Amino acid sequence: MPSLSTQFVAILVSTLTCSQSVLAMPTPFEKRQSETVPPYVLSYAPKVWLHPQDQSFPSDIGAQLVHTKPEVNFEVVNGAPDPLTLDNLASLNALGGSNVYLTSVDDVSQNPAWLKGVKPDGNGKTNEATTAAVIVNDRGSGNVDAYYMYFYANNPGPIVLGQEVGKHVGDWEHNMIRFKQGVPQAIWYSQHSYGEAFTYAAVEKQGQRPVAYSAKNTHATYATTGIHDYTIPGVNIPVGPLKDQCDQGILWDPVASAYFYSYNAASNTFKAYDGISPTSWLDFVGKWGDQEYPDSDPRQKKIFGIDATAKYTSGPTGPQDKSLNRPDVCLPKPNRACFVSPFIRP
Repeated sequence: MPSLSTQFVAILVSTLTCSQSVLAMPTPFEKRQSETVPPYVLSYAPKVWLHPQDQSFPSDIGAQLVHTKPEVNFEVVNGAPDPLTLDNLASLNALGGSNVYLTSVDDVSQNPAWLKGVKPDGNGKTNEATTAAVIVNDRGSGNVDAYYMYFYANNPGPIVLGQEVGKHVGDWEHNMIRFKQGVPQAIWYSQHSYGEAFTYAAVEKQGQRPVAYSAKNTHATYATTGIHDYTIPGVNIPVGPLKDQCDQGILWDPVASAYFYSYNAASNTFKAYDGISPTSWLDFVGKWGDQEYPDSDPRQKKIFGIDATAKYTSGPTGPQDKSLNRPDVCLPKPNRACFVSPFIRP
């Protein structure tokens, strides 16, 4: 039989071990991140209805670099990598930063074929084209935000008084779903400079996957079909001068052809789940299209000379600029509270 002193030591060691388990620090980010995409991020991934009359389909992210050249103030950037790829795109940050525009090598007014993107097949997949990126931010304590980023090479823009307005090369849209312990709580729909948020329970679904509607030409994402005026960002009404149109045309499944990443908010870094997908492009802070053409450019048109009605506007920023560590499900906006609607307005 063990001595009393031996039993005492064993009890003490056991007690200390249990105490260390109870008092352990929260699991660090590196340990929280699994080596594979969390299954619920895929099983609850949105499906997107493209408008039946929209001919600007989702586009391969890397192909955008094949058809563009980096410019600052309409001058080609000296010292840029050649070829420019998704693996070296962030090197442009030191050669102009946010002033760099990925500018079409073709005259976009002639609608070159690459602007049309890739039409999804019958299963919703864009074959031989990676047209989306999923970025997962594990915030700890079971709180996870999944950003579903959608890319289009072209944004034709709406028609106002018979003229296209806001046409630009490159277009990034997104949904974001906030999860708690793997259960979806709310979803964000990006629309132009803002968007709308709803509870997961409120939105239309196919099975358990939320449905988004991509507006004709602008690709703004909505929770419902029909007409949506966006004159006041985030105020969705059926009448007004600036209208988006949504309907059920082709059903696109973005995660069928996507890159998948985890995001570390503390270090502002990305890690590919498969260990091989490019990450440099996510750090690029420039624009994914041409700079707005000056009035001297014969392609530029403005209604009554009003700048806000320019036919051609500047390309957008990429995923890096989409507030990937936002406190609320809504995109942060000064002096605007985040409202998560528990119902879909008619």
